[in-house]
Amino acid sequence: MWGESTLAENLTVSINNRKGVDKDMSRDSTDALEDLKYRREKAHMGGGIKRQESIRLSGRGTARDRIRNLLDEDSFVEIDTFLTHRTTDHGMFMHETLGDGVVCGHGMIDGRRIYCFAQDFSVHGGSMGEMHAKKISKVVEMAERSKVPIVGIWDGGGQRAQDGVASLGGTGELLDRLVQCSGRIPMISLVLGPVVGVSALGASLADFTILGNDHGQLFMSSPLETPECINGEVDAAGLGGATLHASRSGIACLIADDEEEACALAADILGFLPDNNMSSPPIELTADDPTRLNPDLTSLVPDNPNRPYDMVKIIEEIVDDGIFMELFNSYAENIIIGFARLDGKTIGVVANQPKVLAGCLDIDASIKAARFIRTCDAFNIPLVTFEDVPGFLPGVVQEWGGIIRHGAKLLFAYAEATVPKMTLVTRKAYGGAYLAMSCKHLQSDYNIAWPTAELAVMGAEGAVNIIHRREIAAAADDKKEETRLQLVEEYKTKFGDPYVAARNGWLDDVIEPEESRMRLIRALRILSSKREWSPPKKHGNIPL
Repeated sequence: MWGESTLAENLTVSINNRKGVDKDMSRDSTDALEDLKYRREKAHMGGGIKRQESIRLSGRGTARDRIRNLLDEDSFVEIDTFLTHRTTDHGMFMHETLGDGVVCGHGMIDGRRIYCFAQDFSVHGGSMGEMHAKKISKVVEMAERSKVPIVGIWDGGGQRAQDGVASLGGTGELLDRLVQCSGRIPMISLVLGPVVGVSALGASLADFTILGNDHGQLFMSSPLETPECINGEVDAAGLGGATLHASRSGIACLIADDEEEACALAADILGFLPDNNMSSPPIELTADDPTRLNPDLTSLVPDNPNRPYDMVKIIEEIVDDGIFMELFNSYAENIIIGFARLDGKTIGVVANQPKVLAGCLDIDASIKAARFIRTCDAFNIPLVTFEDVPGFLPGVVQEWGGIIRHGAKLLFAYAEATVPKMTLVTRKAYGGAYLAMSCKHLQSDYNIAWPTAELAVMGAEGAVNIIHRREIAAAADDKKEETRLQLVEEYKTKFGDPYVAARNGWLDDVIEPEESRMRLIRALRILSSKREWSPPKKHGNIPL
């Protein structure tokens, strides 16, 4: 047994030793914190102050500038800040940049959780090396596991040549993750700089792609390798700029005037979407009376069936607060798609546009609508179709271009969709186009028409010219036109008016135009509990 004095001495020695350790640890902790601060500041520098300032002077933001614009203030939590490439060839060991040219993490948009990433053009021109791609893959996978949307900000010069085939391997993994997420979580791409090669494929795999007007560009092949650009026949903007992709290729759903607007548009789109495919879209309270009548609708549609009108005005009159977010408005303008709300609930709108090509369906319109229908179906968004269609657009260009196959895509998308489907026929519904536009025969849930609507194989004029050509030819010369007009009216009465379809159960009702909003809302309320069972299969074989 130790004496009291010995015990005291030992305790004193132990305490003094502990004080020395604590003093050393304090010094080490301070150094470690300073080192962390230094490394984090270095990561925030990206490719350096000069390169970042050069980017800002060109009218573009840095990766971190863009994330600040996108997310709610102070909500960003970064992931993989200190990740670096592992390439030693081509002197890359001297160019080790923390983060490897992409900023990833999660945050909030209008209080909703999202994951996001932004390519940093100041680091190797935003090129996608192996670890750069793996870093994005990781955050995409985290988004899918968390069942929240992901927003990608693209600004990079394709795959990093210094990484060789490893960059393609990493990119391949990223593309696989994006495909796996498709239809499970909403994906939005903001293209705010030049994006080349396989990276362009990644950006276009999103549900919605927004391009910046001034700097947003997408290329499969670099303009430096494109003969038409080399020869001066077209410039980079003409090859893959925002206007081109909004009007010709159909990749850009919207064009933003600047980067702040691009982020705002992404937030607007997300406001209509659920977090994932197992959730319902958000409900936004409105003061717009669900029983509000629409007396102006009667005058918006001309009595003359050959006169055009703007279907957008019909839509805005019916939906909540007149707010309709049209998408792809410069591409295939003969059909309208976009988001709106009825009774506070998100709806996807598909509508013929009579003022463009008389509302006929063509190749581009079929593709545009089919993609949107499938997007809405994936994310539990009810579909409302406004129909005024005289048929499919005839002509050699359409037939040789595959209008049969592309028109079948539209029909397939409607038939495959299991969300609530409602259709309002405002005027014409002719032929195969009538069938393709969410008819009752494709299991549409609620189909109504105005009393002036015509549902027929074709227009009365064309039908009479075919069916009664001999009778018209046999009439006296001064009676031919009178005979033809009489036969047209008889055809309209017998085959064209909506009551023929109503008698057969192909229309659920014929309504007064002013009741349109009220009727659609009532239908949507009862259909909110719709659940549809389909026989098990891997997937359908849509005619791509």
